[in-house]
Amino acid sequence: MSALAHEPRGGSRSLGWLVMLGIVLAALNLRTAVTSVGPLLGEIARTLGMSSVGTGLLTTLPVLSFAGVGAITPTLSRRVGEHRLLLLALVTLGAGLLVRVLVDSAPVFLVSSAVALSGGAVGNVLIPTLIKRHFPSRTGFMTTVYTTALAVGTMLAAAATVPIEQVSGDWHVALGVWAALAVVSAIPWLALLRSEPERDTGRRDEGIRALLGSRLAWTIAVYFGTQSMVAYIMFGWLATMLRDAGYESGEAGLIVGIFTALNIPVSMVVPAIGTRFRDQRPVVVALVFFYVLGFTGLWAGPASLALLWVSFVAVGMGSFPLALMMLAARTRTPEKTAALSAFGQSVGYLIAGAGPLLVGVLHDATGGWSLPYAMMFVVVAVQLVTGLYAGRERYLEDERRPGR
Repeated sequence: MSALAHEPRGGSRSLGWLVMLGIVLAALNLRTAVTSVGPLLGEIARTLGMSSVGTGLLTTLPVLSFAGVGAITPTLSRRVGEHRLLLLALVTLGAGLLVRVLVDSAPVFLVSSAVALSGGAVGNVLIPTLIKRHFPSRTGFMTTVYTTALAVGTMLAAAATVPIEQVSGDWHVALGVWAALAVVSAIPWLALLRSEPERDTGRRDEGIRALLGSRLAWTIAVYFGTQSMVAYIMFGWLATMLRDAGYESGEAGLIVGIFTALNIPVSMVVPAIGTRFRDQRPVVVALVFFYVLGFTGLWAGPASLALLWVSFVAVGMGSFPLALMMLAARTRTPEKTAALSAFGQSVGYLIAGAGPLLVGVLHDATGGWSLPYAMMFVVVAVQLVTGLYAGRERYLEDERRPGR
């Protein structure tokens, strides 16, 4: 890892390690505002008198924030600076997490959650850009570091919130501790303010509007969207699917926990494998194969082997770190990485947000899981087609578009 020393702008070994530490700590925080709420959602709703509409809005806020705020992040980055903006995003994240536990009000909880999520949305887009800028020849390694930290933070907030609430006896404390983690994550970026990369504020061709006519950008966006849709469906419905298959609630919860934990090793392995190829199509095909195995088993296989089928799906969800890796692998410059990251994630999260709703509608309409599973096979097929296009070695800057 000595190569890190000469990668970051500024050229010092200490700067390289500080940037990497900053990325790891930031990544640990990007999902805490989302996954810490789910385990306590019922208690929060009762305490605050939150209506079903408010609860539904709360569960939809991540998609809306990631898509909306993510879209304007490149513009903000050009005006503010990448290091300054990520510091501001982490402060905003921490402030939102803190405010929502200080005031017992459903509207305040919703607004402050949106504020916290907006900080996470900025981080979603900025971190792939920072990896491309500071570690241009180590993007695969740094994507592995990033996605692993993201998976650890996601699981930590989901798994630790309830035990903290049980020990403290107060869900406010259980949610509030994640604000402290956000404060810690901001410290490296305070030190990195003096190493702010130069900005070319005169350029206006790097925004997401410039990508509307790009076939590559759209295929990456749809690939990102389909993998996120599968993830949202699994996290939202897997426990119900397992209970309907005959598992007790505790058993279903344990399998869901294992499924979530498997995202950590998968996030470590997939980018490392993906960077061994200039062409990522073999990895795309392999991940789809695991999806097909897993969904076929859950749908038609022995229910007693549910953990095996779920494990196959967890491997298939390596398409998430692969999609993040493509954001840097398919671009030549940090500016284009920022634009592609914003475009791909904004469009992708909008696509993904429809998944759990469609599964619910199909399940309610039929009373079974055949149509939802059929829908997921269609989603995986779209993922395969778009992944085969996006995975081939090519660069966004080299693409010819209509009128050019």
